[in-house]
Amino acid sequence: MIFLIGLAAAGLLGLGFVAQQHAAYREPLGRMLHPSLLLDLIHKPLWLAGLAAMVGGQILGALALSGANVAKVEPLLATNLLFALVIGRIVCKENLHWNEWLGGLMASGGIALFLVLGEPTGEHPTGPESERWLAAAGIVFLALVLVSIGRRSPLQTRAMLLAAAAGMLFGLQDAVTRGLLLRLGHGLWAIVTSWQPYALVIVAICGLLLAQSAFDAAPLRVSLPAATAAEPITGILLGVLVFTERLRLGPGPLAGQIIGLAMMVSGIVILGRSPYLAKRENNVSECPEARLP
Repeated sequence: MIFLIGLAAAGLLGLGFVAQQHAAYREPLGRMLHPSLLLDLIHKPLWLAGLAAMVGGQILGALALSGANVAKVEPLLATNLLFALVIGRIVCKENLHWNEWLGGLMASGGIALFLVLGEPTGEHPTGPESERWLAAAGIVFLALVLVSIGRRSPLQTRAMLLAAAAGMLFGLQDAVTRGLLLRLGHGLWAIVTSWQPYALVIVAICGLLLAQSAFDAAPLRVSLPAATAAEPITGILLGVLVFTERLRLGPGPLAGQIIGLAMMVSGIVILGRSPYLAKRENNVSECPEARLP
């Protein structure tokens, strides 16, 4: 059941990303990383529909996290790019080429290999006062470094760096969500008086702004793969560091996990380069004009 819920969440996220990027891509580049970008996008029905799909995906993702640890759920959420590819294919009304099939097989096979060989199990509820949450501060710092470098980089590199920073914050958001779910048994007052629900809102808004800025800068084939790869890696890392989730560490399983993650990231990159995720000059209504060659 967790597997199906995770895939359903990924499907809604993929749909949301496609709709949001089509709307954000028409925004002036000068609004990147500025709150006015979000204020303008909330007046666009297509973007709001994408946001609704994304929220639905986040809710299903939270439901999956309530029944499984972060290291199991995150790889499933990473398949949102597969769904974005299919949606892009339907919109552009063209057949998939061999590289799209290769990317899909590599991404799916890598996720399956990681889950089978890693067998992420076990966790310890971590209260908001635990020092293990300092790992979250490290993730925020790394995201800020990527944003800082991206601001001084060429447009295409900027899009990838901003998307990677957004993915890191989305992974952090998943970990904080899991932390809140584990504390439900302590009562509402214990949750309200902790830093986690407020940090969750701030992280979600910042991640959304970074993602929309990346979508404003470049087509999905450039911007989405970095976010899709960074989110599960961050979530798995926080699952191990914060919730002490355990992966099989024998030489064989560890090598298989590394290969699986490498396959997943490589497949995501290949899929992200699909022309069906980019906007086209010859069909603005279905695959709008791209700024990049």
